[in-house]
Amino acid sequence: MTAPVVQTTDDLITIRAEAIENSGWGRSFAFYQPRNAAFWVYLLLVVSGAFKLFSMLSASAPAYGDAIALSIALFGVYGAVFWWFTHHIDRYARQPVKLIVVAFFWGSFAATWVMAANANDAILALYAKTFGQAWASDWGAGLTAPFTEEIAKGVGLLLLISLASRLVRTAFDGFILGAFIGLGFQIFEDILYALNSAASQFGANPVGAEMSTIVLRMVFGVAAHTLYSAIFCTGLVYLLGRPAEPRRVGRGLALMASAMLLHGLWDSAGALAQGKNALLFLLFVIMIAAALILVVRVFRMTVPRERQFLREVLAPEVERGVITGDELTALCGDRKARKAFRKSAGNHADRKRNEYVLEAAADLADALAEGRGTESGRVEFARSEVSRIRSGQPSVKL
Repeated sequence: MTAPVVQTTDDLITIRAEAIENSGWGRSFAFYQPRNAAFWVYLLLVVSGAFKLFSMLSASAPAYGDAIALSIALFGVYGAVFWWFTHHIDRYARQPVKLIVVAFFWGSFAATWVMAANANDAILALYAKTFGQAWASDWGAGLTAPFTEEIAKGVGLLLLISLASRLVRTAFDGFILGAFIGLGFQIFEDILYALNSAASQFGANPVGAEMSTIVLRMVFGVAAHTLYSAIFCTGLVYLLGRPAEPRRVGRGLALMASAMLLHGLWDSAGALAQGKNALLFLLFVIMIAAALILVVRVFRMTVPRERQFLREVLAPEVERGVITGDELTALCGDRKARKAFRKSAGNHADRKRNEYVLEAAADLADALAEGRGTESGRVEFARSEVSRIRSGQPSVKL
């Protein structure tokens, strides 16, 4: 029998350094890169899209100002919930907030108003001339938007890779950034739909006219651009390959095609239902369920690599006695593992303490990554916080 390899503390520290380097964890992001062509392409398209959007809204504001304000407020709150949830699941080698904002702006302005809108109009016009207006009305969106819009969002990820190559390292990074690109696309597309509905009664009751659209877009938006883009951009990273993610062409193409298929079916639901409301509702339910199941599977497919990074960063801390093996297992596990660890304590106060210990250990991992694995004041403070919380000592007031 082969004896198991025993890793020394020095071995674990070397592995930690490699994990931090491979993951890009703790690196900062500088948006201003004047020598990078991707910076100027991004800036030009985002600024052009923002100008186009605000020109359209300002032209409609005198007649539909209240309706525009209401839709922006409601979809802003709606988007904030999605933002919080997406940021919450990015609990490992988290992306810098600045990079997330850059991703969101691409989806909000460039992908939506510069790329997809112009391409959609041109292709729909060709469909109408070739197959007739009725066919284009039924099937045009479903055979246009999945390609133009997902590719437009995917171009954003390519630019982000060029701008932050040391940060976008895994398929999970593509998943998270793709979700924020899609969120920006979804919010501002929804505002346009609401504005169109506000004008549907020739200004008689703009706020009332748009409310049904707002409600429907919110209800069914749980399985829309945010999910499609997360899946598509995950596939794009698999297709390209990254330093910490081996290239998997088949998996990448399958995920990208799946995102476009879900998108196309959604936009073609009306034509598929042929005016039968019950069937239309059933199709929506099935497609939402399919999208949610797929995005959960993609998350579970991509997150193990991130958890492995976390384990490698914190493994030396187990050897040092800063955290326990059970704490590391819970922190690197799924929601059930963390829940089981919290419940392993005897009473409510102990369970809360277990939860805070995990949070402090995660902060320690962030401090170690930010310092590239070296000792620093922040690292020592993070270690002391883990010990303090575990022992139940009060916090030190500075």
